[in-house]
Amino acid sequence: MRKLIVIAVGCALVSGAFASKGFQASLTPDIAIHDRDTEINGVSIGVWNENPSPKFQWQFGFVNGATGDSVGVQWFVFLPTFYNYAENYKGLQWGWVNYTAGDFVGAQLGIVNITGTMKGLQWGAVNYTKDLTGLQLGVVNWAEKSTSGVQLGLVNIIPQNEWFKDGDFGKGMVIFNWGF
Repeated sequence: MRKLIVIAVGCALVSGAFASKGFQASLTPDIAIHDRDTEINGVSIGVWNENPSPKFQWQFGFVNGATGDSVGVQWFVFLPTFYNYAENYKGLQWGWVNYTAGDFVGAQLGIVNITGTMKGLQWGAVNYTKDLTGLQLGVVNWAEKSTSGVQLGLVNIIPQNEWFKDGDFGKGMVIFNWGF
């Protein structure tokens, strides 16, 4: 616990966070130093964090949430977070379950990864995206469509795969699938 506090305070000081509402501590979004609508560009520590972060936010908690267009890292120090969620996110989500409703750019590392538009990496047991640009590594990978993506896993599905125009070949494949 002492290391966590030292790391968080150090990151906040280095980023100049205290001067720009760059530090948040919370038990829940409603029991916190700052209101849940306050932009936090720095460090958030808590059981459940939820704030917008348009510049950059390190979130350390069991549940991490980001509203609006946010940038940062969501994880729990040296361990994955239980649940990370965001509206639109750029950065790293490392948790048991990672969810981004809209656009995601970066890496989702977890057991279950779900996002709208994906640009980057999804690495988990189950990966889902509406539009894949990047790489999915998992047991089950599902992309509604892929503009430029590759899937590696036991089950790989791209229902709207323009690469394979004739027949059903390529919509679902074992080990490897792609769509360009």
